Amino acid sequence: MPYLLRAAAPTDAPAVTELLNEIDRIEIGRPETDLHSVESDLLRPETDLDRDSWLAFDGPRLVAYALVWDDSQGERIDADHYVLPDHQEAGELLLEAVETRALEKARANGAPKAVLHLHLNAAPTTDLALIRARGWSVVRRYHVLERALRSGADLPPEPPAGVRVRACADEADRKQAHALYQAAFAEHFDFQPRSYEQWLADIHADRLDWSLVWLVSTEDLGDVGFLIARDDREAMGWIRSLGIVREARGRGLGGLLLRQAFAAFAARGRDTAGLGVDTENATGAPALYGRNGMSVHYAVDTWEIVLS
Repeated sequence: MPYLLRAAAPTDAPAVTELLNEIDRIEIGRPETDLHSVESDLLRPETDLDRDSWLAFDGPRLVAYALVWDDSQGERIDADHYVLPDHQEAGELLLEAVETRALEKARANGAPKAVLHLHLNAAPTTDLALIRARGWSVVRRYHVLERALRSGADLPPEPPAGVRVRACADEADRKQAHALYQAAFAEHFDFQPRSYEQWLADIHADRLDWSLVWLVSTEDLGDVGFLIARDDREAMGWIRSLGIVREARGRGLGGLLLRQAFAAFAARGRDTAGLGVDTENATGAPALYGRNGMSVHYAVDTWEIVLS
């Protein structure tokens, strides 16, 4: 079957959102992709849409979408890839384009190879036999967790003596959140160091409600952790990231920030909060989330291929 292939443009965001929600319905039973998230992806400052994005059409119908970006400035390249179940040929055409472009980007960075990562639902619309045959393999699994919220029960927690939680109030606090993010996640799988300006772009700071970003400090160590939450997803309140620096872990600070976010969402009328977590996280995050009532909504796998 011949497919029409072309690069994406920012004006394609509604069509891409519709495609991703169609895939959401198949994979997780309900649509959870928001237009603003797709718009932000298509406006990544380090992405050249003419060379780094692809749409595949079957007649007028969009059936596959892919995007490549480079946060590492080295060999590590990332990609999105989505295809409807009955259009695997289009999906493979886009995979070929993604792989070719990823190697070009890595070589332009001076790297001899590209280590390309792709996140897929654990039971995706993509034909897994097809991508395995191309040399891809799973290197990590993440869980998307969710928790029901109740406005009368999820109340702001009382910090213990010597601990303070504050919302991000100004530029100095934002820079502190960035520094804590870099420190807390430095040892995590797939972490890429980011400058303050790059980090602001990564978290879509222009759309972020900074009253839902908190810092936690202790009398003995000062600022030691942060939580970034978002209230711009239709399906649920979303906790984008939560981190505590190594020397302050084990003191209940992560749970304190988590309950702060639950309370804020509940006060806004949200009935569900969600987040994503690496199942092999070595800091105890999966257990922390379980203790605070979060359960698995669905699983996502990181697929990797090494190209040279």
